[in-house]
Amino acid sequence: MAEPVEVAEKIMLKFAYETGLTSNLKPRRYLWTDAFAVCNFLELHRRRPDMNYLQLALKLVDQVHYILGRHREDDSRRGWISGLGEEEGFKHPTRGGLRIGKPLPERKPDEPYDEVLEWERDGQYYHYLTKWMRALNNVSKATGNTTYRVWAIELAKTAHRAFVYTAPNGRKRVYWKMSIDLSRPLVPSMGLHDPLDGLITYMELSTNALEGRELSLHSEIRDLEEICLGMDWTTNDPLGVGELLCCAYILAKLISRGGYEGMDLLIRVLNEVLLSLELSLATGFLELPAGMRLPFREVGLSIGLKASQRLLSIIEASEMLKRYGEAYSLAKSLANYRWVADRIESFWLNPSNMRSSSWSKHKDINMVMLVTSLIPEGFLGFTRV
Repeated sequence: MAEPVEVAEKIMLKFAYETGLTSNLKPRRYLWTDAFAVCNFLELHRRRPDMNYLQLALKLVDQVHYILGRHREDDSRRGWISGLGEEEGFKHPTRGGLRIGKPLPERKPDEPYDEVLEWERDGQYYHYLTKWMRALNNVSKATGNTTYRVWAIELAKTAHRAFVYTAPNGRKRVYWKMSIDLSRPLVPSMGLHDPLDGLITYMELSTNALEGRELSLHSEIRDLEEICLGMDWTTNDPLGVGELLCCAYILAKLISRGGYEGMDLLIRVLNEVLLSLELSLATGFLELPAGMRLPFREVGLSIGLKASQRLLSIIEASEMLKRYGEAYSLAKSLANYRWVADRIESFWLNPSNMRSSSWSKHKDINMVMLVTSLIPEGFLGFTRV
């Protein structure tokens, strides 16, 4: 069997060609997928090293900004969705947020809400924007170019202003989906893990903080800490469990480096992610045939389980973290589920399962997230190359 990095190279080069990054095909950009893809190219560059992979990562960032940072071709509006002029838009491509990249135009103000159709309509998702913040931050770390971190922080501030609001009961909440111009919510409900995801992403961006009050995220972090108080993050969704595992890993990393005093939060997350993992496995999804499974959601769990291995290593290497026996015990329990990641990867690397409708229907996101599971350091974090 080929080494993971060899499989990853083959898949990512195919993705780059088929989505118009290295071919004359019309570019097919989708923010969530492309965030993981950028990180994968960075990791391939770190492992080889091959400057071509770094150039692909940087080219993909530029293409995402120029396509998803601007209005759709079928929209009467033109230019950057931030409203900035061409020159300023190029300097600050994330100031207006970034479109999802869905196939259908966003719902107009006078159109009735259709729950099924809304999944195919464009707009902006908070949890997609946080993934892009991480991708930009990782590019900054990999290249030493702080411009990418500035773009990530500008995106964080834009997203926070638009998505975070105060409900009639006085509690702050986070809209799940906003219009392209961020003027109105398209889906007002709150994603289960969005506040936690945002909090940890902001904290990551705040480490080695850049100078200037306009680049500070202190008030935004306080808002999300308030929202996270008393929340229950338990889920049986494999992707949701994977997201929680990644959050726990990053949180532990921040604590171990003195960047955040959040042991209570870490222990809460670890307790709820262990319960969530057991609930997810109890659904029996691992026993279903390929056509009845959602690859990218399962692979999201696999990525999280790879993070749990690194989480245990961080705790074991930190005398301070090891003193918290509950966190150490929970991390050891989670690390015992590595077999689930191995089983998911081997299932979706099987060519016959890749021929299923469930794989082909979401091929781009399935390909890219499978690679992230195979070589997760690019997404989870690495040192400068």
